[in-house]
Amino acid sequence: MRKHHFIKTTFCCVLCATMVLATLFATALNVPAKSVATQQTSKNCLWSIQTQSNKIYLLGSLHVLKQESYPLAPAIESAFANSQYIIFETDIAAMQAPAMQAKMLALGMYPDGQNLMQNLTSDTRRQLEKKMSALGLPLEAFSQFKPWFVALSLTTLELQRLGYNPQYGIDVYFFGKAQSGDKEIGFLEPPEYQIDLLGNMAKKDQNDFLRQTLKDLELVSELAGEMVKNWKAGNTEKLHQLLHKSFKDYPDLNDRLLIQRNLKWVSQVEAAMRKNKNVLFVVGAGHLVGPESVVDLLKKAGYTVKQQ
Repeated sequence: MRKHHFIKTTFCCVLCATMVLATLFATALNVPAKSVATQQTSKNCLWSIQTQSNKIYLLGSLHVLKQESYPLAPAIESAFANSQYIIFETDIAAMQAPAMQAKMLALGMYPDGQNLMQNLTSDTRRQLEKKMSALGLPLEAFSQFKPWFVALSLTTLELQRLGYNPQYGIDVYFFGKAQSGDKEIGFLEPPEYQIDLLGNMAKKDQNDFLRQTLKDLELVSELAGEMVKNWKAGNTEKLHQLLHKSFKDYPDLNDRLLIQRNLKWVSQVEAAMRKNKNVLFVVGAGHLVGPESVVDLLKKAGYTVKQQ
């Protein structure tokens, strides 16, 4: 029973990780509730495109928050209220189905005769041993899991330690509202794709992903609050610096997990522009800020994208 609960909890972080990288959420979200609730801003991590037939909204999500982070800014709630069609990165409900959990577990474990230590570089192994020792966790408990699964597991534990829960993530919040209302719901990617994105990474990329995770987890106290503060202020330049801090050392991961997906999503945003109803896209904030983001690519394509 405990193993099933652990897998289900980790599965929620798979959703988070494939949206921006779960490790980045751990560095972002340890912010006092008072500062979140009282800060007033004039901009948000929200953009809009006015077409001849409809209005498109692009909302950058933080996928794990505390309950005290609500209510959200009026402009964000208004974008949801004004939209008839809400598009998320993937089907959040389907991601938690037993079949998807089984698929993730199958991709996350080594077959008989292989183990984690055999597949780690010496540097990554040293970093992992150091982190496990600091957490008081037996390394043997993770020996049958692949590096990407271990990375998500550590992130899950860190998020829980900080008191954050994916059920308060912005995408989950609006997914629930959309389901209970009269909104049409769509998805950018199928759940299987999100799982394969990490589960089928090459050995080198998995090592890089785990190494990046271990590095990011060391920055929790340093970057705590900065993410939420700049997200609420709509400070896109600072958000980009924070969200993409780790990617500079791992361009292949950046291309796989962000850039290539951004390129695909632009065409789906363009398709939504041809509808006769307003559309709200809810995607990880890292996909909307900085060079080669969805917002940047749309601007380069000639669209007028206004920050709200």
